[in-house]
Amino acid sequence: METILLQTAQIVLLVLFAPILTGVIKKTKALLQGRKGPAIMQTYYDLRKFMRKDAVVSKEASWIFTATPYVVFGATLAVTALIPVVSDHALLSFTGDFVLVVYLFALARFFLAMSGVDTGSSFGAMGSSRDMFISMLAEPVLFITVLVMAIPAQTLNLSAMVKYLATGGQHITPAYFMMILAFVMLLVTETGRVPVDNPDTHLELTMIHEGTLLEYSGKQLALLVWGSSLKQIILFALFADLCFPWGVATEPGLGPWLLGLVLLLLKMVGVGILLASVEMSYAKMRLFKVPRYLAAAFLLSLFALVTEFLL
Repeated sequence: METILLQTAQIVLLVLFAPILTGVIKKTKALLQGRKGPAIMQTYYDLRKFMRKDAVVSKEASWIFTATPYVVFGATLAVTALIPVVSDHALLSFTGDFVLVVYLFALARFFLAMSGVDTGSSFGAMGSSRDMFISMLAEPVLFITVLVMAIPAQTLNLSAMVKYLATGGQHITPAYFMMILAFVMLLVTETGRVPVDNPDTHLELTMIHEGTLLEYSGKQLALLVWGSSLKQIILFALFADLCFPWGVATEPGLGPWLLGLVLLLLKMVGVGILLASVEMSYAKMRLFKVPRYLAAAFLLSLFALVTEFLL
């Protein structure tokens, strides 16, 4: 019973902590730029404001537009029950492996892209086409990167994989360093960060993910913004647990769980500061250069996979 409660607490923490992590990244980026920047809790204030407003829906929109925020948030929430976070056990790890996580992310992205064209807005259609194009290049990188860690663990179940790595199965090899670099490049892409995307602008020449949200307002926009923050913290947790599994609770009990929680928070804040530093160091690249960037990430992950087999 205690184990189930702690696994449920993992999900609640991810859902509640997700907007804070977004605030930490924005605050760090502002401080590095010499600005005061928004408050760390600003995303919560924005969500409260959106929740209090009525949604304005285009007359051209179908049921897809209305259902998308709930599908996106629900699919992302389901992923939180499939991944180990503080401990090496996930609440629903017995129902599926990493392939199911990829499918749930793909389901959310598919509905978001469909909603972008559903209202007939040219900006929404442009954002959807760009988002689908980038996802087509990014998803193989995500799969192969995780596969590098799955091979020595001989499983695609994330809980079993993290337990294997946290109990001494991880070795510092060339494949390990290439996998980390490819994963960081993937995090920049999947969380919509500079140099691939710019979450702070709505300019039609640069926006990608933001273009799919332009027609949303009120509670629907709140769900999409919260879902985006939730996806970001899920990817951070995966990166922390697969690349730096030290401190993950592998023993039952509240003590190891609390220690794992503290270490996980430190690791995720560290990843957030790293991404903010990356954003500060690079300018937004042109859209036609993004395939080259993702091709480099794909080759890195592929080299890591081949090296894992050979060494």
